Amino acid sequence: MKTFIFLPPVSKPTGGVTVLRQVADILHLSGREAFLVARDEAGWRPEGLKDAAPVIEWDDLRLSAGDRWVVPEGWVNALAPGLEAEAECVSYVQNWAYLFSSLPPGVTWDRLPVSFVAVSDPVRHYIRQTVKRTAPVLRPGIDPTIFHSADTRPQGKVRIAYMPRKNKSLAAQIRAAFEARCGRDAARWTPIEGMDAYGVAETLRNSHIFLMTGFPEGCPLPPLEAMACGCLCVGYSGFGGWDYMRQAEPEPRFTPWWPLRDVPWGGNGLWCADGDVLDAALSLETAVNWWTEQPTELDTALANARTTAEAYSPEAQQAAVLDILG
Repeated sequence: MKTFIFLPPVSKPTGGVTVLRQVADILHLSGREAFLVARDEAGWRPEGLKDAAPVIEWDDLRLSAGDRWVVPEGWVNALAPGLEAEAECVSYVQNWAYLFSSLPPGVTWDRLPVSFVAVSDPVRHYIRQTVKRTAPVLRPGIDPTIFHSADTRPQGKVRIAYMPRKNKSLAAQIRAAFEARCGRDAARWTPIEGMDAYGVAETLRNSHIFLMTGFPEGCPLPPLEAMACGCLCVGYSGFGGWDYMRQAEPEPRFTPWWPLRDVPWGGNGLWCADGDVLDAALSLETAVNWWTEQPTELDTALANARTTAEAYSPEAQQAAVLDILG
């Protein structure tokens, strides 16, 4: 069976596109016939990885009934070539929020001969509750040669890394509430923007805290990368983050109402309900105090965070890809 994976047209690489490329590369390097299919009106082409899976253009795509056609959930119209060829069509749901966003009028998932793969356990739960279909979970992996901790942390003020592009206005509100309580000089803020993976990792290694302001999310990579780099994470889950997020405080202000899978780690961050500015500010204050006072809770949370990041290894991702799509 040949596997063809659709690359959405984007102006620059995103986490979701990176994961699609990783999946194709794993299949290709394992001896499977796997191809990336690019339809890129913005001119960006996937570059890069040595031994990467071959890339073909959309106009050159030729599918047959014995092929597999994998399309991310937000690009339903891209399923058309696979449906016409009666190929095995798979929707890889990387973000639960886009599952219904691109369905044409009058089209519902139950009318399409499509199977699902979920990026996380919360996304699988969402698919089961809405579409009433089961889906295996194919989690992303993070590269420990890029994202790893340093031996020491910077001295002086506690440094907070964050991504302004993730709900920028909410990030500003959280900072304003935090500074109103703790003072403008209580911490040093470091934006992560316009960096490649190596730049992101270096910034995280030189930070104490990572503030997650993004939602919705399917299985957010930035907190995992921050955990691998030795940061204490604070903020939102995007729902999908609860695949790995667990509360480090014994009595958190927010507790998920949906079922959480069993994991071999304990509390790894200070997590809030999505959009809750005050809880995020209060949790950020707690995190800064932990770094300042060095209680045992900090050591425990950081150890659990390392264990969490290690569970999302390239090896684990490879095993899942070959089990589900191999």
